[in-house]
Amino acid sequence: MNHTKQTILIVDDSMLNRELLADMIGDNFNILQAEDGKQAVAAMHKEGSGISLVLLDYVMPQMDGFGVLEVMNRNGWVNDTPVIMVSAESDAAYIERAYELGVTDFINRPYDVNVVRRRVMNTLMLYQKQRTLMGLVADQVYEREKSNNLMVYILSHIVEFRNGESGMHVLNVQAMTEMILTHLVRITDQYHLTSEDISLISMASSLHDIGKIAIPEEILNKPGRFTDEEFEIMKTHSAVGAQMLDELELYKEEKLVRVAHDICRWHHERYDGRGYPDGLKGDEIPISAQVVALADVYDALTSPRVYKPPFSHEEALRMIRDGECGTFNPLILECLTAVADDLKNRLNRGVTGREISVDAARLLDSAFDAAGGAEASSHTLELLDYERMKYHYFASMSNEVQFEFTEEPAMIVLSDWGDRKLGLPETVMNPYADEAFIGVFGAENLDVLSHRLRTTTPDSPDVAMDMEVTVDGEPRWLHLIARARWSDEAEPRYVGSFGKFIDIDDQQAQLRDLQFKAYHDPLTEVVNGAFARKAIVERLSEHPDGDRASDRFVLMVCDLDLFKQANDTYGHQFGDRVLQHFADRLQDSVRGNDVVARVGGDEFLVCMECPVDPRPLIARIHGSLEGEFEGFPLSVSMGVATTDGGNRDYDELFRQADVALYTKKRGGRGGFVFYDDLNEEEQGALAEAGTTALSGIDSDERDR
Repeated sequence: MNHTKQTILIVDDSMLNRELLADMIGDNFNILQAEDGKQAVAAMHKEGSGISLVLLDYVMPQMDGFGVLEVMNRNGWVNDTPVIMVSAESDAAYIERAYELGVTDFINRPYDVNVVRRRVMNTLMLYQKQRTLMGLVADQVYEREKSNNLMVYILSHIVEFRNGESGMHVLNVQAMTEMILTHLVRITDQYHLTSEDISLISMASSLHDIGKIAIPEEILNKPGRFTDEEFEIMKTHSAVGAQMLDELELYKEEKLVRVAHDICRWHHERYDGRGYPDGLKGDEIPISAQVVALADVYDALTSPRVYKPPFSHEEALRMIRDGECGTFNPLILECLTAVADDLKNRLNRGVTGREISVDAARLLDSAFDAAGGAEASSHTLELLDYERMKYHYFASMSNEVQFEFTEEPAMIVLSDWGDRKLGLPETVMNPYADEAFIGVFGAENLDVLSHRLRTTTPDSPDVAMDMEVTVDGEPRWLHLIARARWSDEAEPRYVGSFGKFIDIDDQQAQLRDLQFKAYHDPLTEVVNGAFARKAIVERLSEHPDGDRASDRFVLMVCDLDLFKQANDTYGHQFGDRVLQHFADRLQDSVRGNDVVARVGGDEFLVCMECPVDPRPLIARIHGSLEGEFEGFPLSVSMGVATTDGGNRDYDELFRQADVALYTKKRGGRGGFVFYDDLNEEEQGALAEAGTTALSGIDSDERDR
């Protein structure tokens, strides 16, 4: 897109009308077109203030012109982007409704080319002048605000310099005051604080110790403990500071001065009434002074002083919570706990989080009303346009599916590349009820995502999760990174989200492949001994006190009797095919949820749940395994152990099956033996010998 031209969005369901308007406007503008209100809102979501003007029809499918204007009003777009309504409607009530919703002008069809051009140019010039004016006003307000902050900081720094303290103390108290008050209004409406109040209190907090300028330096910077007389003199700084502000005859009724007075006089009062100078308690103490008192104590604890080294962040929090520094409002302590993790990052950096105060913002609002609604300077718009260009470029290059979702109206807008990747339209209205959208993402995934986004907080708005979606009928894995958006109201509400989906299907496939290789025997593709052990232990522990018959498990160890001959006679490649054939037949002879594993060269393990008499089942399995493979005879010996005796320990069951197999092979190959059928001598002799048919195969690595 050529960003040297202004962009005009033409919204009309008639392609003929859109093309006609585009021809009338001429080639001096970038033209975007939308055939209904839904596409128009999507374009404004995507381009933002990059759209200089909207020509909007009224009668359209999906969403009519009034619907578009309502969305623009809810999002504040109508203040940034002028709208000219173009329609054949001429009813006075209809036109009045359009103006009420913020349109700048109204053009009736049929169109006159000169009228269209002149009104478009006039509207664009008017808004350009307004934006230029607002840029000048914003610069002036910012400079004035910066100067005010600088003067307050200089004054407070003079006090801190006399006191031998770090100049960061004032900034730290200011930043912490803002953090606590901001959280306080989120958890309670008890104090009726506005954003303006928070800004004012934060700035006034810088003056909390100006009364120290009247304290003798030998007391102020004494390295040791104060005497009673010295402490009484030191305590006077709060009343002296308040008196200094009272004596500002011309300005003492200014809100900033009144707030600073309250903070100066009462920031050493305590919630239980044991503070000074007036012994106020509870909410007799202004909330401004309560919060500054806590911020002052915290920074004093964590900063070095002439009379003490600094305490750690954690120790300072403990001391405050345990009441070692006086009693504080429980609500404010709750706020301290909530912001504690951010304190280290925000403090000692010379920032408060507010470059321009709310007072400055109000001046901008006044200028906004006077100038007709423009809120950003031309330079700001150029920067936004440049950032938007970079955003679209990186989105297209990264092959990420970027999105923005709004609650009102319920709508998701996908990036240009994203809609092609997922096979979805760029804009989806009411996505949680859209069949195509649900078909891709799945109702369960969307429910989980919606719940996680809505249970975030303004302080912790980020969500990340992996999800399996369906694209072109095939499953695919995506990784989601999203940020919830919350309103700025006293009780924030969820208003939408934005983020991106990253295709991780290749990584997931590699992970699945690695997992398969880690858990399976590479030759036969049945599970290996380590995974079998884990799976069997889990199954045996699920119902340890179950009914003996209905909860019976059978563990069977199988051995190919003549396998060495296959390798010696036909070679190892033939031997490998014998093992693969045997593993396939073994899997076919049991159920899909039974465990089949290769635990040695030609030895295999089977574990199954068997509520009926296991002997006929074992006989059937054995019969299905014996036979021949490409002329080579298959003879199988099997040792079997069950949980009938109450034993549910894997190692013991494996040992029993191994002993039974060894007994069978010693007495003649081919067939099976149950451990329970062995006499005590047979069971004990092998245990004493320490050697069985599979000794070492399934033992722990440390034992080997």
